[in-house]
Amino acid sequence: MAIIDLLQSSAPLFITFVIILGLLVGSFLNVVIFRLPIVMEREWLAQCDELKGNKPEIYQPFTLSTPRSRCPHCNHEITALENIPIISYLLLGGKCKQCENPISKRYPTIEALTGLFSGIIAWKFGFDWACVGALLLTWSLIALTFIDVDHQLLPDSITLPLLWLGITFNLFAIYTDLQSSVIGAIAGYLSLWLVFHAFRLATGKEGMGYGDFKLLAALGAWLGWMVLPSIILLSSLVGAAVGITLIILRQHQRDIPIPFGPYLAAAGWIALVWGQEINTAYLNWTGIS
Repeated sequence: MAIIDLLQSSAPLFITFVIILGLLVGSFLNVVIFRLPIVMEREWLAQCDELKGNKPEIYQPFTLSTPRSRCPHCNHEITALENIPIISYLLLGGKCKQCENPISKRYPTIEALTGLFSGIIAWKFGFDWACVGALLLTWSLIALTFIDVDHQLLPDSITLPLLWLGITFNLFAIYTDLQSSVIGAIAGYLSLWLVFHAFRLATGKEGMGYGDFKLLAALGAWLGWMVLPSIILLSSLVGAAVGITLIILRQHQRDIPIPFGPYLAAAGWIALVWGQEINTAYLNWTGIS
């Protein structure tokens, strides 16, 4: 209780604590981002074998917790001292201790981003239940962003619990009232669902995946239906700008789809932290208020 009282009474100490917590969570998110798609693929293959009546292929146990993390080059098992967020990477010089092959800079980058964004959440919401929920949402959005970048996949095992968790928090009107939360979940899903089918009817192609619908539904459940237009507009503008830039620079082919989830996640996080300020500025600019 003394530690809780101390964190509650000192904002700088609380923010520092949350940043350190965010660094540790970022290390775990690296595991989730890498392993969850593999776990899902193995489950799909097992289901396909079952439907075909084939004997399922037997794999070594592979979950988010087992086996221990290893170097992909020499299979060296990563020790606890080699897994301290950012610090271990710097002490090792960005190389495996055993084979000295380079460690991807992505690992410390995700740890640093998670720590930074967690600190911003702590600064914005303070010592409150709203901070707890915002941290859970932030960490989930980071995982979804990088999984979608790698695999163009937004796992149901993250998006669906995230949706229900948003509604649960808003049972107590943490971010918005319950009615706005439920309408936000419905409107978030249906808005992109309608765009998806309209685009398919017009072009014969699928413009996005169902995971995008579920992610926007989750954001609507957390933040309410009023923020959905801002999220859709901001994510669409940024996504279009990035896509056009990549095509112009010839770093991306026109026929290769660009994942939309990262832009939804970024826009949703911005709405979580600065949504009220953005809406106020917009209303003042348009002269509505």
